[in-house]
Amino acid sequence: MTIRRLCGALRVRGAADLLLALLLGTGFAALPVLALLPGLWGFAAASAVTYAADEALHSRAPGFVRRLATLQLTRTLRFAVRTVMLLALATRLDAPDTVLVAALAVFSAHFALMTLYTAVHIAIRRRRVLPLVVRNIDMSALPVPERPPALLYRRSLRKLLHLDLPAHLGLLAALATGTWAAAWAGLALTAGVSAAALLALLAQYRRARRMPVRDEVFAEVNRQLAALRPEVALYFSFASVSRDFMYQVNMWIETLEQLGRRPVIILRERASFRYLSRTWIPVVCVPKADDLAELDLAGVRVVLYPGNAGKNVHMLRVAEAKHVFIGHGDSDKLASSNRVSKVYDEIWVAGRAGRDRYQRVRHAISDSSIVEVGRPQLSPIRTHAEHVPGPVPVVLYAPTWEGWSDDDCHTSLIPMGVTLVERLLTEDVRVVYKPHPLTGKRSAEAAEADRTIRALLRADNERRGAADAEAALAAVRPRLREIQTRLDELAGRHDGDDAEQLRASRPADRTGAAEWQDLRDEWHRLFREAHGPVRHTVVVRPLPTLYECFNQADILISDVSSVVADFVASLKPYVLTNARDLPDDEFRAAYTTAGGAYLLDRDCTRLTGILDSVRGVRTDPMAPDRRTLKEYVLGPDTPSSMERFDTAAAALAAKAAAEQVDARTELAA
Repeated sequence: MTIRRLCGALRVRGAADLLLALLLGTGFAALPVLALLPGLWGFAAASAVTYAADEALHSRAPGFVRRLATLQLTRTLRFAVRTVMLLALATRLDAPDTVLVAALAVFSAHFALMTLYTAVHIAIRRRRVLPLVVRNIDMSALPVPERPPALLYRRSLRKLLHLDLPAHLGLLAALATGTWAAAWAGLALTAGVSAAALLALLAQYRRARRMPVRDEVFAEVNRQLAALRPEVALYFSFASVSRDFMYQVNMWIETLEQLGRRPVIILRERASFRYLSRTWIPVVCVPKADDLAELDLAGVRVVLYPGNAGKNVHMLRVAEAKHVFIGHGDSDKLASSNRVSKVYDEIWVAGRAGRDRYQRVRHAISDSSIVEVGRPQLSPIRTHAEHVPGPVPVVLYAPTWEGWSDDDCHTSLIPMGVTLVERLLTEDVRVVYKPHPLTGKRSAEAAEADRTIRALLRADNERRGAADAEAALAAVRPRLREIQTRLDELAGRHDGDDAEQLRASRPADRTGAAEWQDLRDEWHRLFREAHGPVRHTVVVRPLPTLYECFNQADILISDVSSVVADFVASLKPYVLTNARDLPDDEFRAAYTTAGGAYLLDRDCTRLTGILDSVRGVRTDPMAPDRRTLKEYVLGPDTPSSMERFDTAAAALAAKAAAEQVDARTELAA
């Protein structure tokens, strides 16, 4: 426990990183002692340890490096301390004055050149920041210079600081041998390479000055948008809060691609691009509100909003379009019946349950503004009849996060999550644990419960004998990485800046959809086979997907959230956690999805009985209630959700177009 607390305080992930941090501190503490003794070989060893530990921690524990920076122990300062201690050692070992003066001059010049290099690097980076970024739009006509070579541009400070190594090694070698040729060679090499690096970057700065100006960028983007003529826009802001919110956009991409109207995606944070899924839909990211107003979106008739974010007002002011809140899941949480939704022209819900939920917010949302469109995303979910059970039941535990406030906190992790998993491990089941992506963002208790559950599952896997599974996982990891790399390529993800993203943007190749799906199917198959039928699994990455976890599960245990509403589509049994131990009737009356659920008490005393009641299909007493609930929550099976969604979009677009014609006629009159 002490080690865990120390790791938390130092922002390191485990014992290995903690050892590196201690080595770094010990090495720096030893440098002044060994310089003053003097101890040449000890100093050389301590210096090597600080170099190696510093570099390793930058890769393995960036949180620890940032913690050092907040304490003013920046990397530049650490390099400067090492240099000063080396000069102190050279003085104590009676190095010639000419060597000491030259070394001081070279090291001073090196740090001065590093400062100039950083200033030029910042200037280039700022010039390459554009007012917008796009994807799947042809920007080949815009003369955007290439990004500077990675050798000069990426992690430049780390590389430039390490140019002091020749001088350090040369001076240490000279002190050891008593001949000073090595010192002169090392000092000359450090000074020469540092100056050459600065000159090379200055040449890149000249190229960066040829970046197109703001008006040129908007003119070209608007010209392309005029040619594309988008009619429906998906608008999203929130990625600046956390990258984990991007699932709210990604879940709607396939639905947008199947629309009968031409779509466009509008994002507000640059971080969104890194986590956006594959799509052929044109994408425009405009961080500033003033710049958003410069976009020519005259043809857009319908704007869809998957989240209630403050920046939505920047798009809501477009009076010519109709604005629709579609959300990112249908749940019994407050967010799914928020009074803020009154600002939209329409609210699209999955089924009758969504309509009734909004009607309970009295005097807020009119019934005529609510449209039932189903959940088009749920088509990949296999039903209970299609499910093939494994050798042991698979229990999917998918708790929600702690919410923005305690008033809307439905997570079971804090009050009963650890107890639940401990009880599950006494049953003959396999646990798939998939916490919400935002788990632990607000509550330290939730984060601690999450860590404890992962440790319990890891320990039980070891008890079950996980050697074969670990070997199987190790065998498929290279192929899984290859697939993920190719998926990233198909999604258009790269580590370039704004200018590079704009420069590389071209119309998407729609034929990539088949390869994308085949690769995802292969990834899931390899992942399942490697984990085997009895090994517990913790899912915290985008793959495997939530719906893939649904398809593998025999039963779901979750909290009040949209996960449950989506799982209803499978008609499989599910359990809702009743962490406050409300009476069953009161709990079912408060939460719609509880109508087809088994209810689990805080102490999990009902767990064994619930599992026994669903181990056989014929002994599942809640099955009829789930069939009734499915239509109430998700709408009828026919017409399909996609058809209803497309019909709603077409009707609203036609209404917006008619209103614009009427407005122009009235203005002309």
